[in-house]
Amino acid sequence: MTRFERWAVWSSSVLTFVTGVVYLWLKYVLVTDDPFAVVNHPWQPVVLKLHILVAPLLVFSVGMVALRRVWRHLRMGSREGWWSGLVSLAMFVPMIATGYLIQAITAEGLLRAMAWSHIGIGLVYGVALLAHQFATGGREARAARALSRRAKRRHRHRRRPAPQHGQPPAA
Repeated sequence: MTRFERWAVWSSSVLTFVTGVVYLWLKYVLVTDDPFAVVNHPWQPVVLKLHILVAPLLVFSVGMVALRRVWRHLRMGSREGWWSGLVSLAMFVPMIATGYLIQAITAEGLLRAMAWSHIGIGLVYGVALLAHQFATGGREARAARALSRRAKRRHRHRRRPAPQHGQPPAA
């Protein structure tokens, strides 16, 4: 994964997770004294809008990584971080679907079910992504894999000596 891809996934994941948790806190934990209040805290609508603005960046960054990295690892049969990566990817589609449906559904009971599903799935995604970071070894493992790839590339591109007059070419 390139440095930009890693930065895009992690920054958008953290921003989406933090805005989601802050919104959860403002909406469900804080209680206002005013019986006529529409929101529990004045920042609640702003944080919700931030969450809605940051979430598409997360979708884009995970899609970008999935195109290049996930399919290659599945084809190669790579086992490093397999479960945590699979769980985070499996949570991703329902997290997007429930987030979209929260904005489209008007029936109170179904809306509440979508909201709590979105919260639970989002929390599982966040934990799975963090577990994936540890399962793949973090910075040290990435550095070792990069060195290994560079060494393989150097070995493949090493020039073979030109054949001498009268000798068959090297295989």
